[in-house]
Amino acid sequence: MLEPLRQGLPPLNLAAASDAASCALHARYEAVREARQFTRATLDQWHMGDRFDDVCLVVSELVTNALRHALPAGAPRPAAPEPPVRLHLMRWTGRLVCAVRDPSDDSPVTRDPGDLSDDCSAESGRGLFLVDSFSDSWGWHPLAGALSGKVVWALFRHPGAADRPVPGL
Repeated sequence: MLEPLRQGLPPLNLAAASDAASCALHARYEAVREARQFTRATLDQWHMGDRFDDVCLVVSELVTNALRHALPAGAPRPAAPEPPVRLHLMRWTGRLVCAVRDPSDDSPVTRDPGDLSDDCSAESGRGLFLVDSFSDSWGWHPLAGALSGKVVWALFRHPGAADRPVPGL
């Protein structure tokens, strides 16, 4: 699923992932909160709660973008056996990847950061700028094969368990 295509995702061997978790998200307002709760529980289980704030912000933005742009309001939604958006969290030693899959084939569109400061009242357009600011790298790629749509991902580097300082030492 995460073959590098855009913006330099380091090669990731999915079979070598220490941990992986995913959740399906329905196209409803509660989906962003559900994604944050899922992320909190997963990072706590992986003893990575110290990264929650940055990862949660990025997850919120990626899920919001998928719901807002990949599933625009009023667009017909064919009945599907599975919800249209899926959040994946994958951990390797030293790396965490958050990936959001959605059914749109359209590429994510970033706004120029200079445009953001010109209109302080804008309520949208900052999402990918925040993703870029809080993650170590991000990108996207279209899905291949029988799946249509795309995956937008963000990479976070983190020290491996052996590299973490021991409290009290």
